[in-house]
Amino acid sequence: MRYLLYVSVAVLVGTCSSAPPLVDQIRDLGELRVVTRTTPSTYFVGPDGPAGPEYDLVKGLAKRLDVELVIETVDSVSEIVPRVVSGEVHMAAAGLSITDSRRQQLDFGHPYNAVDMHLIYKLGTGRPRSIAAAAGRSIEVVAGSSHSDMMATLDELYPELEWSENADVEVVDLLRKVAEGELDFTVADSTEFNIQRHFYPDLRVALDLEIADPIAWAFKKDDGDSLLALADEYLISSDRGGLLAQIHDRYFGHTEKFDYVGTRAFIRHFDSRFPRYRQVFEDAGSAQSVDWRLLAAIGYQESHWRSHAVSPTGVRGIMMLTEATAEYLDIEDRMDPQSSIYGGAEFFARQLERIPDSVNYPDRTWMALAAYNVGFYHVKDARQIVEWQGGDPDAWIDISKALPLLAKQKWYSRVPYGYARGWEPVLYVNNVRSYLNILNWITGNDETLPEADESADEDSAVEIATL
Repeated sequence: MRYLLYVSVAVLVGTCSSAPPLVDQIRDLGELRVVTRTTPSTYFVGPDGPAGPEYDLVKGLAKRLDVELVIETVDSVSEIVPRVVSGEVHMAAAGLSITDSRRQQLDFGHPYNAVDMHLIYKLGTGRPRSIAAAAGRSIEVVAGSSHSDMMATLDELYPELEWSENADVEVVDLLRKVAEGELDFTVADSTEFNIQRHFYPDLRVALDLEIADPIAWAFKKDDGDSLLALADEYLISSDRGGLLAQIHDRYFGHTEKFDYVGTRAFIRHFDSRFPRYRQVFEDAGSAQSVDWRLLAAIGYQESHWRSHAVSPTGVRGIMMLTEATAEYLDIEDRMDPQSSIYGGAEFFARQLERIPDSVNYPDRTWMALAAYNVGFYHVKDARQIVEWQGGDPDAWIDISKALPLLAKQKWYSRVPYGYARGWEPVLYVNNVRSYLNILNWITGNDETLPEADESADEDSAVEIATL
């Protein structure tokens, strides 16, 4: 049926003196066809279905058009431009940079993001102080990408550079090759690097090749401006309404602050400590209908998976339960790993239930985590502050800004439950999100993470000290 509709539109366009606007064609077809890539920074299929920043954003455009969103993925970024030019799809939402070579074939809409372009190397292999200093060492980039265009430009200035492009890989593959010593350098955008460095903590930025490179949706040239104009209006209103900020926080907010040393320790502890507790986390997650990886991430944030951990305030065990919480959950021994993990799972599940039904996932999860850390009623106070400020109390990005205000008399004196060290739950949630991200990656890949390189070149001590 979709094929017949598509053919009907084509016939209509071919027999009329002037084609109807593309927006009208899309509405007649009942579909918005979009090409993208499968990467953590664009689109992927997660445990709850399709996700990713590009998916979330373009889904809103399809809703605005009142049509079905049809996502088509390609194996290589070099396949995107031909799909749009041929008219097989209506647009590309694939994290594309606006480059001169692409402008010759495509029209770009309003930029909705900007990224820095980094030259990436591995700690301990010697950081080049200039692009010329990278001569004689291997550089590989994704073919057909803005990174390839950048290297071609640099090649004219530095013909001694040894670089190649590969059409069969994504940036994530090249970052892995650098981390495992198979390659000296690659080029990655800041969004991609900020995600992947959690998995490969020895990767470093050698040089910034470009700052604030604009990212935009791409459309077929000479196809009329109706879809592009509607998309621009949608993106501008989404920016003003806070949707862009919410999507950015959802996928990248926890990646922008990073602890290299802590991440390397996490990877070691995953191999040395976690195996003895993994089954308990899985069973507890199943019992409470909570992702066991999330529970494991909470456990690591609380105790680094140490069953006999004790804090100065008296909280104990893997999940660091207070005495009052243990009594509330009818737990006799907080040091018993199974009791602690099952108790923590139940306590988190109860916080999740207390979050208002109007809060959607994943914001619902982040608010429940904050409640696990600081208490539900302080989160409730933060929601009140957000309402006073005219924000969205159902959005974690707004709650995360309001929670620290609970440490200021101007605000805590006005809410029912008073003072709280409100910055702590924000850091807590960010840390748990980072650990969860790594756990999802590890358990979703058969390959093991490379060992963290304990060696360091002359820059490493300075780099770590200044993070």
